[in-house]
Amino acid sequence: MTDSRPLRLVVADDSVLLREGLLRLFDEAGFDTVGAFGDADTLLEALPDLDPDVAVLDVRMPPTFRDEGVRAALRLRAEHPRLGVLLLSQYVEGTYAQELLAGGKGGTGYLLKDRIASLDELRDAITRVAAGGTVLDPEVVRQLLTRRTDPIAALTPREREVLTLMAEGRTNAAIASRLYIGVGAVEKNVTSIFQKLALEDSGDDHRRVLAVLAYLQL
Repeated sequence: MTDSRPLRLVVADDSVLLREGLLRLFDEAGFDTVGAFGDADTLLEALPDLDPDVAVLDVRMPPTFRDEGVRAALRLRAEHPRLGVLLLSQYVEGTYAQELLAGGKGGTGYLLKDRIASLDELRDAITRVAAGGTVLDPEVVRQLLTRRTDPIAALTPREREVLTLMAEGRTNAAIASRLYIGVGAVEKNVTSIFQKLALEDSGDDHRRVLAVLAYLQL
């Protein structure tokens, strides 16, 4: 990036109306949009030939409409560390957003579309991200901090004992023997642990393993 040319942007948003609206706003703000795409994968493929200063990404895009934009931002951060990345969305995606911001690198932003009050605010955010700064909507910060609350703190002393023994690889029967309680009581504690750690029975993940991982991490 040099001072002699406008900032070069690439945009990924699956909504045609929103994408075209952003292009007009960026043009009015004095930026040069060198690429606009309907999904993150297409942007990633085209990026090497575009030489942008900032990538502006929606969070939820095809094919799953869950977190494609944030995962693309992580890939961009790893493969193009000098590229600024601005997430512009209606949603706060917690897990990957925390990973993106925890990297300690600048050139990162996360703004909520409905809370941008003016073109000047958007222009300032993109300029700061391009310069290596970090721009976060206060609501994004609030939600991320809320999600970082230690779920282990919600466990009772007995549930902590059960989880500790689970981490040692003990079965429910072995835990019952160790704590001098019935197997049924252990099962109730285990169920309560799953609920408090928000570990739903998806059929794909082993909740007992996930609970132990949460215990080891926190």
